[in-house]
Formats: sequence, structure tokens, C-alpha cells
Amino acid sequence: MIKKCDRMKKSAQLRYYIESLCVYNVKEDEVIKSLLELLKNVDNEKVLELQSDFFQKVTRHKSLTDYISRLILTDDNAFTKAAAGGKTDLLPSSVINGVKSDLRKLEEISAITPDDILNSVANEDLKQILATLPAWETGVPASPLKSKWAQQIDDLIQYHRLNGYGMYSKHIAFTWRDGMLYPLASTDLIRLSDLKNYELQRQKVIDNTESFVNGFPSNNVLLYGDRGTGKSSTVHAVLNEYADKGLRMIEISKSDIPDLTVIRELLAESPMKFIIFIDDLCFDSHDDSFGALKAALEGSLSGRKSNTLIYATSNRRHLIKESFSDRENDINKNDIMQEQLSLSDRFGLSITFINPDKKDYLDIVEKIAADRKLNADKDKLFLVAEQWASRKGGRSPRCAKQFIDYIESCILRGKEW
Repeated sequence: MIKKCDRMKKSAQLRYYIESLCVYNVKEDEVIKSLLELLKNVDNEKVLELQSDFFQKVTRHKSLTDYISRLILTDDNAFTKAAAGGKTDLLPSSVINGVKSDLRKLEEISAITPDDILNSVANEDLKQILATLPAWETGVPASPLKSKWAQQIDDLIQYHRLNGYGMYSKHIAFTWRDGMLYPLASTDLIRLSDLKNYELQRQKVIDNTESFVNGFPSNNVLLYGDRGTGKSSTVHAVLNEYADKGLRMIEISKSDIPDLTVIRELLAESPMKFIIFIDDLCFDSHDDSFGALKAALEGSLSGRKSNTLIYATSNRRHLIKESFSDRENDINKNDIMQEQLSLSDRFGLSITFINPDKKDYLDIVEKIAADRKLNADKDKLFLVAEQWASRKGGRSPRCAKQFIDYIESCILRGKEW
């Protein structure tokens, strides 16, 4: 246990604790930097401005202890990365000892109060003004941390095994933009239980994803077929289902396909599993990114990384759009067909989603209405659902959901539908 210094030396003690952290990379965090500046200046008049600044930064968050505990839970370091991959037993004892030392220090830092600053100031005039400043909340740590953080190594290992490390513990989905990963602050919360019918198609995606997150052989997946049949929703739901087993998603646009090798290299050392998701995929016959995707799926020099898969959706079985000029002669036509097959075949799984017939469409409508606990006359529900589909240009699961959204809104507002 770290021996506490007397109160007059508390600011110096905590300053040295911050400066001597060696595993957790929190020194550049804005709250920690603000605190460090405050602790460095307790003997001069800057202490007033710096304590005010620190107070403003802390009060943007729940409490100081909660904030610092979340820094610990979301840090990217050798320990958190190994814990996420279930490999902490391979770490040298020096790293584990460093983790314990840092945790002791961070727990003490998180408990600092305005009184600790006040009692470290010698100038009575400054102390008089400091006493007028409001106190920040110290609070309690975020779970699984409780007290005696250095003794909770096993709890932290379990936490990171389930929730990841660094930015992958804060977020489950990312987008690729300008050569960098950016977290998506909000994602589709849809669950597999929200999706109706298409059980055979969906089960193939589930089985493949489950194999992937468990480290077994798995395939890249192409989900193709009619609009509104739940292709993208299936991918989103699978992410939500397996996020607590280390699955994360990187969504890229077609224009980013040439960056696939760079993305995979960036993710190669991570113990997490990543689905690289390309939505609404379609190429022109002379599109440069076509060849890049072929190489990424199979056959590139860099090879496929074991922690990444590509999931793509398309409204077309054959991913290349033909123009009339492409069909001018049999040679062009044959070349296009070979290109189409060479790309589609490189997806280990190609799964077809087609629009439902009337019976299946109404079945989906009924199931969604039951989930929402809507008290609606069944005959009227089916009649209006068919009218809705006719106006929308065809039946689909998306059409069924939009119809139920409309009905539910009418019922909640006391309106006729």
C-alpha cells in the first residue's frame, strides 16, 4: 500500500504519481493534464485560475472518480490489449507490477478534494479565495472497479475480455475516412429477435459469424437480393449480438475499397474480430475498385488477416452493371460474365434475400404488431397493410415495419388508420 504523505505534501505526492504512471496512457487526457498543472502551481497565484479550470473540466462528467475509472477501462496499453485477447499470462511480471502500481496511484489521484489543494497552499490570501470556490464531486468508480483497484486485476481482465480495450471498448462500430478510423457515436440497436422470417438466410450469417468470433474457419459474406429485405439489418443485428464477444465493425464506402489492405494492416495486431462492412455494393464495368476488392477477398500478396472478414450487401447478384456498349460483342459479354463470377465466387457465402409473397408479408406484419403489443383488428390490419404495400410499390420487410410504425403512431395519438 502506498504510504500517504502529510496533508501539506499531498499536492506534491499526487503530482509525482501522475508523472510516474508507466502503463496507463492517461497523462495527455485533458482532465489529468489540468489537474497536473494545478498541482504544479499550488505555491503561486495561478492556483486560482487553474483550480477553476479543473473544476469546469471535471463537472462536465459524472464525478472525478467515475471519470478516472473510465479512463482505466478504456485505455489502450499492453495490459488491456492482452486482456482483451485472453493473453495476460504471456505478459512479463514487470507489466503486471506496473499495472498494480499505476492502479494504486490512480485510485489516490481520483480521490483528491479541494481541501487537499487548500491545505497545500501556504499563502493565506490565496487560501481565503480558494475557500470560496465550489467543490467537485469525487464520486464512486465505474464497474467493475470498487475499492483497492490494484487488487482487482482479475476483474479487469474479465472486463476487457468481454468489452475490448482502448477505443474498441468505447465503441463497437467505426467508419473509415481520410485514412483513419472514426468511431460511430450511435449505431442501429436492432437485435436478431426484431427481424422476422428469413430464418434460413439469417442462420447462415449467424453460424458464420459465430465461427469467426470463436476463431474457427469462416467466410466472407455477400448478402444480395431485393431492397428492404433486411440484408443490412441482419449485419447490424449480428454485430449487436456478438459485440460482447469481441466483435467490432468497420463500415467503408465503395470508394474506400482500395484502402482495404491498409485497414487490415492497421487491425492486424488487435485481438478483436472485425467485420469490414460494405453496404449497397455495385460496380461499373471499368471501376478501379473492383480489382482491389477481388484481391482483398482472395489472392492479394498481403493475404487475409485472421481477425477480419468482409460482409457486403448488394441489390444485384452480379455486382457489375453492364452498359449497352459492354454488350456490343460476344467477347465483351463473356469477359463481363467471367468478371462477375470471379468476384461473386470469392465470397465464401452468397446468401439470397427476395421479397416475400403476400402470405409471408402479412406474417411479418402480424409478428411486428405482436412485438409492439398493438391491439388492432387482424382483418383490418391485413387489409390496410396490403393497401400500404401497393402504394409503396411492393411487399418487403421494410415496408411491413414502416406500416406498423404508422399504425402504432396513429394508435398512440388516438387517430384513425
